[in-house]
Amino acid sequence: MLQLTFIRENKELTIKGLERKYFKNAAEVVDSVIEIDDNRRNTQKELDDALAQSNLLAKQIGGLMKEGKKEEAEKAKSQTAELKEKSKGLEEKLKELEASLQEVLVTMPNLPHESVPAGRTPEENLNVFQSGEIPSLHAEAQPHWELIKKYDIIDFDLGNKVTGAGFPFYKGKGAKIQRALINFFLNEAEAAGYFEVQPPIVINAASGFGTGQLPDKEGQMYYASADDLYLIPTAEVPVTNIYRDVILSEAELPAKNVAYTPCFRREAGSWGAHVRGLNRLHQFDKVEIVQIRKPEESYQALEEMLEHVKGLLVKLGLPFRILRLCGGDMSFTSALTYDFEVFSAAQERWLEVSSVSNFESYQANRLKLRYKVDGKTRLLHTLNGSALALPRILASILENNQTPEGIKVPDVLIPFCGFDIIN
Repeated sequence: MLQLTFIRENKELTIKGLERKYFKNAAEVVDSVIEIDDNRRNTQKELDDALAQSNLLAKQIGGLMKEGKKEEAEKAKSQTAELKEKSKGLEEKLKELEASLQEVLVTMPNLPHESVPAGRTPEENLNVFQSGEIPSLHAEAQPHWELIKKYDIIDFDLGNKVTGAGFPFYKGKGAKIQRALINFFLNEAEAAGYFEVQPPIVINAASGFGTGQLPDKEGQMYYASADDLYLIPTAEVPVTNIYRDVILSEAELPAKNVAYTPCFRREAGSWGAHVRGLNRLHQFDKVEIVQIRKPEESYQALEEMLEHVKGLLVKLGLPFRILRLCGGDMSFTSALTYDFEVFSAAQERWLEVSSVSNFESYQANRLKLRYKVDGKTRLLHTLNGSALALPRILASILENNQTPEGIKVPDVLIPFCGFDIIN
């Protein structure tokens, strides 16, 4: 959530930033925030004055009674009663104004970093890095949704029977290579200084609000209405919420966590050939890295996270590129996001496998996540990234590494899965 003081002190900058994210009626919304806040401040001052006057009169009443000035004391009592009634009304008005202000503030997305390119669509994202050679496949090469049937390693029909579309079963070597990828990613994160946690995979509404999924994306999350809980769309949510309502000391920074979880997304409105097979699922596995940093260190941390994800893809031998997202393609909460895409040779297209983002103080303000410096508290910056999401990584491994004899397993995964080929 944007800080109110920042909006007031940087009105034009806020409007321009919101417009770069294609937020509707940016100027009108910012004016509304300032107007409501002015009204709130005036009401707060009026309330403070009324309470001060009431307290002063209350102190005078005893003295007047002792002096025998009963008529003046009764008049003061009457004034005190009027002031209490007035204060009660002002307190109600103040609550309504604060609620109205909060209601508007939570609809406003984070402002984009100055390096975010202009644009509304994915086609306007900026390609900032590319690595690896696009493989040349043999004549009988197939897309992964045919390979998984050929080698009987992932079963969509069985998943559809047990649950529904988008919930596949992983079997035999398919299950083992999933486990190998998870362990490889976790080990690499631990070597990079991340502390592993295994969080719950359901969250309450306060956690969803803290990281910005609520009230923005409730329609994309699975909701357990009987318990008022949500299935997580990513480990970012429970892991970042470890620090909700927390004041860290400088000695506790930076905080770096990694977690493996299944993730659940309704993906409402998704259809077509581009979502076949593993390209888009309702349940999938992902390893997530999260950092909590001082504001002056967060963009250095973002670069470190980019290098970490780069290293994973290089070790897996997958061709990939990095895109800096334009304002219109960024998430509601992000200030700067880089997407990693791997090339799927059989599909002849790029598949997104990771987003690495800096949210600056946007999530921290919602979370009330701060740290102490020089006796004062300041908001921290939050960052996260997929390191990595498994379905499209696996799809690319299957497609890019297929040979007439079978699918070769990347060397780094062999110690984890115990075999070097799927055949």
